[in-house]
Amino acid sequence: MLSESPDEQLTYLDKRVVLVVAVADNGVIGNGPEIPWRIPGEQAEFKALTMGHTLVMGRTTFESIGRPLPGRTTIVLTRDPEWSFEGVLVANTIEEALAMAAGLPGDVMVAGGAQVYAAALPYADRQVITRVRLTPEGDVHYPAYPAEEWTETTREPHELYDRVFLERRSAQV
Repeated sequence: MLSESPDEQLTYLDKRVVLVVAVADNGVIGNGPEIPWRIPGEQAEFKALTMGHTLVMGRTTFESIGRPLPGRTTIVLTRDPEWSFEGVLVANTIEEALAMAAGLPGDVMVAGGAQVYAAALPYADRQVITRVRLTPEGDVHYPAYPAEEWTETTREPHELYDRVFLERRSAQV
């Protein structure tokens, strides 16, 4: 059973909870189940970042991919108790997903969608945000987060985007 406090939760997990997302300048991360851009090389970077880790994603995000991604354990978060898919684990809450991930390889890499990011944010200690220099139409947005709780540790500039690594600041004593 997981503790009530997100800070205690992270200690219990003994692994990082990392939000991995591509966000346009206008906060859009999707248009329905689709990503409203294709940027050469960005998906390869996602693969390299998440390989060997445990992916947590919502059902809609998973169904837009259509299959478990090789080299990663996938936990799909859904409210539908009847939903299943061969080769993935299923959880009904973020806490259940994190409890499952505690015994799985690598860190916990949260890969969307918006509701899953929002649910995982209190447990996250790292964000890897691909800041896409576009303003596409879209109806799915990355949730707001308190910027003062995060420190940028690395920025990797690319032609069409910057990959930004954020770490949650330690609690002040």
